[in-house]
Amino acid sequence: MINIPRHEHPDPQAERAAWLNLNGEWDFEFDFGNSKKESGIIDRKDWETKIVVPFCPESKLSGIEYTDFIPAVWYRRTVDITAEQLKGNVLLHFGAVDYETTVYINGKKAGYHRGGYASFKFDVTEYLTEGENTIIVNAVDDVRNTLVPRGKQSEELKSHGCDYTRTTGIWQTVWLEFVPKAYIKSFKLYPDYINGVIAISAVVEGDGEFTASASYEGKAMGSFSKKAVSTITGEIKLDEIHLWEVGNGRLYDLELTFGEDKIKSYFGLRNVKLDDYKFLINGKSVFQRLVLDQGFYPDGIYTAPSDEALENDVKISLAVGFNGARLHQKVFEKRFIYHCDRLGYIVWGEYGNWGLDWSDERALEAMLTEWCECVERDFNHPSIIGWCPFNETWDINGRKQYDSILRTIYRVTKHMDETRPCIDTSGNFHVETDIYDVHDYEQDYHVFKENYDKLMTENVLYERFPDRQMYSGKGCAWVSEYGGLQWSRGDRGDAWGYGNAPKTEEELIERYAGLTDALLDNYRMFGFCYTQLYDIEQEQNGLYYYDRTPKFDTEIFRKINSRKAAIED
Repeated sequence: MINIPRHEHPDPQAERAAWLNLNGEWDFEFDFGNSKKESGIIDRKDWETKIVVPFCPESKLSGIEYTDFIPAVWYRRTVDITAEQLKGNVLLHFGAVDYETTVYINGKKAGYHRGGYASFKFDVTEYLTEGENTIIVNAVDDVRNTLVPRGKQSEELKSHGCDYTRTTGIWQTVWLEFVPKAYIKSFKLYPDYINGVIAISAVVEGDGEFTASASYEGKAMGSFSKKAVSTITGEIKLDEIHLWEVGNGRLYDLELTFGEDKIKSYFGLRNVKLDDYKFLINGKSVFQRLVLDQGFYPDGIYTAPSDEALENDVKISLAVGFNGARLHQKVFEKRFIYHCDRLGYIVWGEYGNWGLDWSDERALEAMLTEWCECVERDFNHPSIIGWCPFNETWDINGRKQYDSILRTIYRVTKHMDETRPCIDTSGNFHVETDIYDVHDYEQDYHVFKENYDKLMTENVLYERFPDRQMYSGKGCAWVSEYGGLQWSRGDRGDAWGYGNAPKTEEELIERYAGLTDALLDNYRMFGFCYTQLYDIEQEQNGLYYYDRTPKFDTEIFRKINSRKAAIED
């Protein structure tokens, strides 16, 4: 398996021993007319080319590197299945496929999914036979359709501004999972850091004895066993309390068994709570020193070339003094969030809503199901400390946003997860939200400081859109995008960033420090989010270049970012 690209298990929170990674070489064809099903591609033996999964055809790592618009694509591979593997159920998993996915197994339709970010799976047991089986995947993706959320994928032929190279089709790991007839379908974890308890709610297929056992660094911490039919709830009183904290991602191991089914998982003992204008993690006011991370890679685009690259993105952020990130306009793969969990790195779970026409009521139906799948998928991660389904809901061609869309998705999110705050739309235009945030790329740090000092002196949060939204004076508030200081390597005529680019390194550092100090010194601000961690294509405003090499002495920025904030305990 080691020679397979992205060979590691894609979900460390739900790992079974019996699984098969399907990454690697697949047969592949473009379908520019979205017509190849009609022309018989499912039955055709000879295919045009090959692709390396899980990399999209636009990427170098796929072996194709075609960057024009791609309305539809097809994938095919065979897999051998044994009689032993067919004794139970066989689940076909996709980390993510952009956008509409139809799966055929041995010529029969086996499943359909819509959405470019959420993970999904199909029970394909009935379609498989002992021996060789053929899997075909069709993906349809129209980024210019205003009911398709594209995130930061360019709707124009070329990348421009803060929109980048597109991703079509499979872009996360594909795998088979072999489970018994009676197995654990899903589970949720509810940590209680005060009482040292982990509560567990699980959905099972069949009936049997359910057991949950926790340990810490190899030492048993407690367990429970119950008879389960369809659902099960229970809790473990932990023998020792080891808190998951920012900078210290202490994780308990968790083993779940149901009959012959066994899952390896983990959890962190942590709680988040809003207290007036403070954001508390395990009862302590923690300043969120966040950075915008958009999850793009020069050779893989949406897909990291390796698991080490995912981990490295967290480490380079920590190196310049950030303690977390907004995972911006994209739902990141679970292995990235796993590294956040391990390293005590806090993140906001977001969604790639750009491209949707949120002035159109149909946008709700286009987004809601997938957003719910994303919240469900990542519920158990301790590093995720909040949800943000929308970002910068600008008016569409003069048409205002349909407020009910934002309100509905906010309320559904809160219904699904009462343990975390939710920002309805980051930046603008707020409708119903737990936290009020603004985006501000003012480059004069004197003006910037004066504007936000008014939150302390007059209880007024500076707002660029006072006719559309206004902070009430109560509750948490922060600047969730700022900076964007442009710094290019050499003469980049196409380089893009916010505001006027600093002319010298000294000017850039002075501006960065001035802007950041204004927020750190504000005792009504619970955090900030700087734009951005690394350059992406023509957007040249990262602290690192696109290849993740540092632009400046990282220690300078670590000292600026990491000093104690006024609001911190």
